[in-house]
Amino acid sequence: MEVRMHRKRGRRIRFHNREREIKEIMNIIESEPMLITFVYGPINSGKTELFNHVIGQLSQDNVVFYVNLRGKFIREYSDFIRVLFKIERGRDKEDILRMLSDVSARALKFMGIPVAADILNMLFKERTYEDAFEFLEEYFTEIAERREPILILDELQVIKDVRIDDLLIYKLFNFFVRLTKELHLCHVFAVTSDSLFIERIYNEAMLHGRCRYLLVDDFDKETAVKFLKNHGLSEEESEKVWNYVGGKPVYLIEIINSEDREEKINELLSLRTGEIASLLKFVKELGDEVAINGKSYAVNYEQLIYSLNKFMNADEVEISAIDEVSKRYLVKKNILFVEPLRRRIRPQSRLDLLAIREALSETAAAKGGGGS
Repeated sequence: MEVRMHRKRGRRIRFHNREREIKEIMNIIESEPMLITFVYGPINSGKTELFNHVIGQLSQDNVVFYVNLRGKFIREYSDFIRVLFKIERGRDKEDILRMLSDVSARALKFMGIPVAADILNMLFKERTYEDAFEFLEEYFTEIAERREPILILDELQVIKDVRIDDLLIYKLFNFFVRLTKELHLCHVFAVTSDSLFIERIYNEAMLHGRCRYLLVDDFDKETAVKFLKNHGLSEEESEKVWNYVGGKPVYLIEIINSEDREEKINELLSLRTGEIASLLKFVKELGDEVAINGKSYAVNYEQLIYSLNKFMNADEVEISAIDEVSKRYLVKKNILFVEPLRRRIRPQSRLDLLAIREALSETAAAKGGGGS
């Protein structure tokens, strides 16, 4: 890049231009609970920030229970219960319900579902999902008499393999269907960056007609350029940033806050190219595996190269253009992203797209210019 771009200090990054997504979420919240809403998108596309913004816009008629499963180690039922509930020490059930129905404040937000210590002890003692779900149904029923509850589970895919008799996730889905479609008690939002998880849900018939899908994507070019210009970059600088990293908010913010923006762009691209090249080298020399439905499959290096080569001249391809093992492996490694509703697959970001092309070019050069 020819233009040197330097940061101005003291700049505050503001929430930017998610009007379409905000309107859709608010329309859902303002109507009667009917469907589970799956909110998905590439990693770091701003899903959590979107909900933080929406929660701040809600009225005093709502109470929000936000449960973030990101980074949590959940191996069994007790781990899930520990994350789902938040002990309110010194309070009994009636006291907690009074707190939740307090209409003197704006929309209340709780990081977890507040319960009295004796209730949580009971749920741990019983150790069956029915007890937790029966308690929650009663809990939301009582709250709904005063305020409308909203349940948000972030990174829900963390529990996709946890078993209680059968997979916990299916028990949870059935409970969500009861809360929304059957009882109309509570809005349920399941947020995830795991596009394979969304693909699995979309392809399974059990939730047909019981859920909706909302894609929270990286910014498009117009939005990204406007965002950058609002933070002091020129038209030319903004175009250059878009051409290199696309519209992923986390990258745009990194560049805005960088002392030397050109250097930061080069650093991001070089780092990502190196990560992808190292992964390919690892598979070529040592091999690797990916689990699909509980069974391990060997990852084929030549198939990975063949799959990634699809993006040398295209930004996205049909899902069917890439074999299942390579697709799952590259998605799990956060290199590719699946859009199940459109049946398309693409890199996680424009930066990933350019890094794939750079890594493949380096691989071809190392072989003396031969392609795979």
